[in-house]
Amino acid sequence: MEKKIGREINLATFKTIFVGKVNRYHHRAIFMYNLLTILGATATGKTSLAVRLAAELKGEIISADSRQIYRGMDLGTGKDLDEYVHEGTLVPYHLIDIADAGFRFNLFMYQQEFLKVWQDCERRGIFPVLCGGSGLYVESILKAYRMTPVPENPELRERLACKSLAELSDILSSYRSLHNTTDTDTVKRAIRAIEIAEYYTTHEPVKGEFPEIRSLIVGVLFDREARRQRITERLHARLQAGMIDEVKGLLDRGIKPEDLIYYGLEYKYLTLYLTGELTYDEMVEQLNIAIHQFAKRQMTWFRKMERDGFEIKWLDGNMPLDEKVEQVKEWLY
Repeated sequence: MEKKIGREINLATFKTIFVGKVNRYHHRAIFMYNLLTILGATATGKTSLAVRLAAELKGEIISADSRQIYRGMDLGTGKDLDEYVHEGTLVPYHLIDIADAGFRFNLFMYQQEFLKVWQDCERRGIFPVLCGGSGLYVESILKAYRMTPVPENPELRERLACKSLAELSDILSSYRSLHNTTDTDTVKRAIRAIEIAEYYTTHEPVKGEFPEIRSLIVGVLFDREARRQRITERLHARLQAGMIDEVKGLLDRGIKPEDLIYYGLEYKYLTLYLTGELTYDEMVEQLNIAIHQFAKRQMTWFRKMERDGFEIKWLDGNMPLDEKVEQVKEWLY
């Protein structure tokens, strides 16, 4: 006869409950959080960390990179798709290669696609890992504000048309909204960001239509000099790996130079080189400087998130990957 524990729970049931509590790693994470966010500046090793964690948590990656969305834009965006293979198995990823190069993907579209993936993960019992350095995209998810399509403002565009990128960046920084200087390294993108920010001064983002996001937020951090060295080394490695040919191929496919320049950074400067507006040495020097400036803007964005109340748990980028993984697990559980 089975021994009774309490009035209703028998020994077999007790063992099941006990074993379940001992082996609760993944389930407790889902209970406390429904998302893990890995962020950081460019070239800090976010992807390798996110992939390891997703593999061990039986999870899937959701990209938060505004340019990895585009097909055929691989080396220039640092996709590193080989990194998504862990111990011979591909870790599923989402919101990468979902639009053709030349298309203008926006924040509203990103939120729509994110919600589809996140809700699908919820239904399947999969723990999602958001990974990327596009602060605008990350914060739009963590703030849980549903964005609405923003119409063009011809009058505003006309007033801004004669201003430099530096002047536009100053104007943009004056807005207290999601839209700041990240991912606005061309005049067109800066004007569009101001247009969106101006729209939201009179139109409140809709809160309440967005599901509750409970995310552990982890950042990967290198000191300034180490970050600069990693960025420069990575740039030269990608140039040697065929990044120029990648951009040439996009132009040969009929994508307009101005459309590639719109994407900024690698695609802007390599297009200017391929169209004869920059020499090779000028392109490398100016692109290297631009990426360093971009990384600085990324860190400024993340620090602003902290001032706005987000808790970001920072990892020393120099830590071995195994130690980073174990530290994040401790924070999760």
